Amino acid sequence: MASKVPIRPFLGAAKSVAGRGVRLQLSAISAASTSSTPSNSFATDEAPRKSDPLDPAEMPRWKQTPRAMAAPIRLRPIKPDNVWRVNEDPRKLDETYVRILGKGGDKLLEEEVKWLAVTHKSFDHGRRGFNDRLAFLGRRIIELQTSLALLNTPRSGAKQHTADAYGREPYKHPALDGLDNLAGGSKEEILSRDRLAGLAKQHGLSYVIRWRPKKSDSMKGSGLNTVLAHTLYAIVGAIAMQKGGDVANQVVKERILAPLDVMMS
Repeated sequence: MASKVPIRPFLGAAKSVAGRGVRLQLSAISAASTSSTPSNSFATDEAPRKSDPLDPAEMPRWKQTPRAMAAPIRLRPIKPDNVWRVNEDPRKLDETYVRILGKGGDKLLEEEVKWLAVTHKSFDHGRRGFNDRLAFLGRRIIELQTSLALLNTPRSGAKQHTADAYGREPYKHPALDGLDNLAGGSKEEILSRDRLAGLAKQHGLSYVIRWRPKKSDSMKGSGLNTVLAHTLYAIVGAIAMQKGGDVANQVVKERILAPLDVMMS
């Protein structure tokens, strides 16, 4: 028997309740996604991407040519009769520093600076650094100490002055007695390229310098003496930069000027 109660109002109420439930569920989902995901972004099921692994530590510059400065191919072929190899052994370099600077000389400079001081700009086209600036500073220090040594050296003989027509006598002072030692090219003779190169050869510096001779069968024609004197200046400049002027001055007096028979007061 059919009921006489109208069911249309009940259907409307059911639809209203169902719609309200769906809207509440959608709003809850929207709120959850908003709280977990920043605005203007979309949440995904992918795992967070890991950062790329870091490259291994770069080798020191003295040991290899920087990648950004190396050409992918060589334009000029290497001549088989002009091959030149330089020292790559740190122990051999340390032994040379000990001979030049004395006991503990291999500890005065950092590893990178030790190699930089013996690297000429002709080596590897200067891409690994070179010692020009260190040599500029070292030369100034050596020349200054040489001038001071000559000023403090007594003159070998009294200089004869001609009689003045008006009876005047030249001014004399003990501090000026050695001034004449600076005249006549005395300092240039002491610090000549060949003398400094000879001192460097005695310490074995020619076996550890990093350079590229123009002709591998002619060291003298390629300027070996010039490079050796330049390197000796650079070592003094490196010591001044890392250990200060007092240490550099002491090294110049004891390890360079004394072997060159320059008297120090």
